[in-house]
Amino acid sequence: MIAVMWIRSTMAYRASFVMTTVANFAATALDFVAILLMFSRVDALGGYTLPEVAFLYGLSGTAFGLADLTIGSMERLGRRVRDGTLDTLLVRPAPVLAQLAADRFALRRLGRVTQGALVLGYALTSLDIAWTPLKLLLMPVMVVSGAAIFSAVFVAGAAFQFVAQDASEVQNAFTYGGTTLLQYPPTVFAKELVRGVTFVLPLAFVNWLPATYVLGRPYPLDLPVWTAFAPPLVAVGCCALAGAAWRTGLRSYRSTGS
Repeated sequence: MIAVMWIRSTMAYRASFVMTTVANFAATALDFVAILLMFSRVDALGGYTLPEVAFLYGLSGTAFGLADLTIGSMERLGRRVRDGTLDTLLVRPAPVLAQLAADRFALRRLGRVTQGALVLGYALTSLDIAWTPLKLLLMPVMVVSGAAIFSAVFVAGAAFQFVAQDASEVQNAFTYGGTTLLQYPPTVFAKELVRGVTFVLPLAFVNWLPATYVLGRPYPLDLPVWTAFAPPLVAVGCCALAGAAWRTGLRSYRSTGS
């Protein structure tokens, strides 16, 4: 209901909604413009062609856009903890997590989702992929699992703010920074970093691992083929851990007393 209220409020000023959505679309599109500028000077980046990089970009952008649309408001938790307005959510007969996710629900974030989907569509029409039933099945699985993994990172980052109280930028380093990292091929990064986003913070399961299977490319860490189909399991595990962190953080919360 809170999200519906914000949507109605947004649609009351439709011209403003259109302008902010277009602005959001344009701002996120600049990342892909930077990639296009790179390819105006080179034929491949880390051994990946422009359509292949666009494939990674589109998957990452669409998955992150969906997570940002549905639960991106979690980054405001630190502010609520500091000024005590979180207390008002605790007394309402609704889960605090759901209330925070719906708080100031920004429909304009559809611009990011649209931009990512358009780049993904360009990549799919430009690539010569030998499609199989497994590869076709993997496409929607990648997007949904990737959105769930990013959502888990949002929630875990919010849980950390119960302790740090002013850590939204730290959270952004793993959310917005994570999607920027995944827009580029894993072959351009050091293996230590690739290992980190595979085994520690498993962002590689958003697109890198399944995408290398679809594209028919080897993964830098020589992992078995079945790991390309692990994103749903990784997403469930990430959500479970983020949920546990959230419950721990919420139990540790102490009101400002004001």
